[in-house]
Amino acid sequence: MKNITKTLAGAALLVASSMPAFANEFRLGLITPPQHIWTQAAQDFATDLSVSSGGNHSVTVFPSRQLGDEAEMLQQLQTGALDMAFMTIAEVSNRAPDFGAFYAPYLASDIEHAGRILRSENAKSMLDQLPEKVGVVGAGYGMGGLRQIVSRVPVNSADDLAGLKLRITPFEPILDFYKAVGAAPTPMPLPAVYDALANGQVDAIDMDAELIWALKFYDHADTIVESNHMMFPMVGLISARVWLNLSEEDRILIHDLMAKHLEGTIDTYVKKEQDWLDSIEKTGHKIVKVDETFFTDAIDTWNKTWSERSSSLKYLREVAKATAQ
Repeated sequence: MKNITKTLAGAALLVASSMPAFANEFRLGLITPPQHIWTQAAQDFATDLSVSSGGNHSVTVFPSRQLGDEAEMLQQLQTGALDMAFMTIAEVSNRAPDFGAFYAPYLASDIEHAGRILRSENAKSMLDQLPEKVGVVGAGYGMGGLRQIVSRVPVNSADDLAGLKLRITPFEPILDFYKAVGAAPTPMPLPAVYDALANGQVDAIDMDAELIWALKFYDHADTIVESNHMMFPMVGLISARVWLNLSEEDRILIHDLMAKHLEGTIDTYVKKEQDWLDSIEKTGHKIVKVDETFFTDAIDTWNKTWSERSSSLKYLREVAKATAQ
């Protein structure tokens, strides 16, 4: 955290005279619904911080995009209008392209490997660039599950994805991946996905096993491609403007408690991912289990594009190799 504070002190934008006064009633925003693992972790963090601070600090959690989408919440963090957020690295990568490297296809061989990558000190060191580049402090990483594909139409090969309107989270790495596959990637917020799949507004979706199961996206599926083709990290963020007004004691307390609950999401996904996949399979829908060979040249195309955009891609591949088992 010394590096974070030093970086903040040197960033002229962040020491402007308009910084808000310290407040001990924090607001934390998310896009996930109340029952989601990320939201539950945020609530647990809020409880833990209140207890650990003797009631001096409280956190109100705002799930389900109540404070806006991730782009809007990130802007609020930058101005200090929002104190904290649990946010996909997807949105962060729109501002700091180095983080797009986390979405390299098959960077992680399985869910456990994804957790080891995110827990590595090398991956955590990437957070040091966030105060200067984005105006936020990163407390640590959490995780969603690996990505799968749910399709209304039969899929037996990557060729069957060609031309399909396929819902994605709106960020560049996954957009580039599905363009390389030949699909028609269609950015769409999570609350709109079920109806869009039901009425044929989209032909397929990119989604993790937890939400495929919990939100019953399989209801409108012909084929579920169990591909595990990308990890989906999350990051806990604190407004840099808020951070500068905290005491060193409070910085340590908030940072460490948030990091603890972020890592707890990794434990949860590692524990539950296979159960969700098994439950989906038991619905009787067609399951096509594939590996990187399914996507033919699309992965090479993505790697070529992102090796030029993210200086961290080679670095993270070395981390992935070192943490493989």
